[in-house]
Amino acid sequence: MLSVAKFVGATILALVILISLVVTVVPRFLDRIYYRGPVSNHFDGAHFFNPTGGEEEFGRPGGGSRLGFIWRQLTGRDGRPAWPDHVDVTPVAPPARVDGDRMVATWVGHASVLVQTQGLNILTDPVWSNKVGPLGIGPGRVTAPGIGLNQLPRIDLILVSHNHYDHLDLTTLKRLWQRDRPRIVTSLGNDAVIGSAGVPATALDWNGRVSIRPGVDVVVTRNHHWGSRWGADRNRALWSAFVVTLPRGGNLFFAGDTGIGDGRWPAEAASHGPIRLALLPIGAFRFTPGQMASNSHMGPVDAVEVYRRLQAARAIPIHWGTFRLSFEGYDTPPRLLAAAMECTRQVGFLPVEIGRPTEVAPYAPPSAVPAVPRDDLLRCLDTPAVRALR
Repeated sequence: MLSVAKFVGATILALVILISLVVTVVPRFLDRIYYRGPVSNHFDGAHFFNPTGGEEEFGRPGGGSRLGFIWRQLTGRDGRPAWPDHVDVTPVAPPARVDGDRMVATWVGHASVLVQTQGLNILTDPVWSNKVGPLGIGPGRVTAPGIGLNQLPRIDLILVSHNHYDHLDLTTLKRLWQRDRPRIVTSLGNDAVIGSAGVPATALDWNGRVSIRPGVDVVVTRNHHWGSRWGADRNRALWSAFVVTLPRGGNLFFAGDTGIGDGRWPAEAASHGPIRLALLPIGAFRFTPGQMASNSHMGPVDAVEVYRRLQAARAIPIHWGTFRLSFEGYDTPPRLLAAAMECTRQVGFLPVEIGRPTEVAPYAPPSAVPAVPRDDLLRCLDTPAVRALR
């Protein structure tokens, strides 16, 4: 019986690798044209790109071949530390609505956050699926959603940052559309992906703006990432962050999935008004031991500087502890974040418990703190406790 199970497992693994190889060798087979439009400083007429470069780690983070990376991911033969098989969640039902200037945020998991304010229910990158990848193959969910889909209040606005499976989940989007008919805002090309499930979306370029209702707009802003559903369709759709402008109390900023890039995009987001709450990724940054960032994913070391540049009153760390996408240990991101915040003498950027609604106070200017050069921050973090984090 055991030998049969091993044979079946090996066969499935071989098929996955074969599919991945076909995608690499025959890119036209699965290529898609998601967007047609004029050439710009981040679109060459066929593909989007970061105007400052630096996204070229696709398929080979940490070095080596793309196929080797896929093999190590599938087999776990990359020396990665163990993660828990399952993390228990004790959710608290969010309110149906939050009116006026109050703001309540509930982390659902990964990049999915429910933000309630001004009578609006806003949801970022909603993913309720148990697997994130094509054909149901990909990283599995370790932590259950902080809100059951059936307990989720009626959603008015959904922000979709880009087309990776752990951020654009067609199954979840279709269910939410059929149930609530929310307004879905994304960046160029992703509307074609979402539309393949029969779900309409508004797609905008960087700096595009759409009114949701008087006093509430969504501004699509620049970040630093890349996009693909199959590998062959690489960068056919744009990636982005978002500012939701609010009439009082300060704005909401959702960074999406991003590396620090040139580091100027936080100031671009802050130019639309003071940021009451920022949702900033801190995970999936380590692909070799001791690595502190990858080109398209920032770790806590860069996230604390982004937080400072945003001048946000409060930030919630996201994109960690739900799907295992990289090398670092399960709780390395929040532990490293705490150490980096102490080194930079900042406050207000700390983890929240999945499924627990959190009150967010109206905007108040944060205390001014000097910039800490990255090399100085790394020296401050060079302690036995941080070195022990895998």
